[in-house]
Amino acid sequence: MPAYEALLVALSVLAGGVAALSGFGIGSLLTPALAVSIGTKLAVAAVAVPHVAATALRLWMLRAAISREVLLRFGLPSALGGLLGALIQAFLSSPSLSAVLGLLLIFAGFSELSGLAERLRFPGRWAIVAGVLSGLFGGLVGNQGGIRSAALLRFGLSRETLVATATASALLVDAARLPVYLVSSAAHLVTIWPLLVALTAGVLVGTLIGAPVLRRIPDAVFRRLLAVLLIVLGIGLIATMGR
Repeated sequence: MPAYEALLVALSVLAGGVAALSGFGIGSLLTPALAVSIGTKLAVAAVAVPHVAATALRLWMLRAAISREVLLRFGLPSALGGLLGALIQAFLSSPSLSAVLGLLLIFAGFSELSGLAERLRFPGRWAIVAGVLSGLFGGLVGNQGGIRSAALLRFGLSRETLVATATASALLVDAARLPVYLVSSAAHLVTIWPLLVALTAGVLVGTLIGAPVLRRIPDAVFRRLLAVLLIVLGIGLIATMGR
């Protein structure tokens, strides 16, 4: 295996572990790394394959912790908004959107660390509005996981419930978008199938490693960890803007 592909596989294990702890990270880590060699459009389609596999495994492992109320009031609208944003993205793409999302993630992270976020909640219909907007914006930029987890911090969920609910929301989007990617990019994906198999195996191993760790993290530590990850993701989006 070439050194570059071996590095991608190692990164896939890390991405699976990060996603198991936070509910996002596979697309954020793997897509830009893979885009270096095959281009962004194909990388997005390729990463969807290991993403859906790891998301399904993570959901199975955390299925008992899902908040059905939050999934219906926030997760389902978020998934619908994400699909709408992804469709709009085909006609509208601007680096400034990535910058705005990056700033929002950084603000969400620092708000959580400072305690400012404790005053913000999404009661009643505001949960639906927050779900649609977070999904829409994430779909426009192509990075939904971070903004979804940032919004879910406002529901006061435990670590496992937050990740499980974010995962269930993500799987709804994956179920809708993966067939589209397979149809539109099947010919190109077939040419890199050995790498896809290796990346899928990597994220599954990372998920199996990360999920048990999640259960041992105190809620307060988890929220700070998630806040830091949001800040790092926000900085990464701004740093790669326009590339």
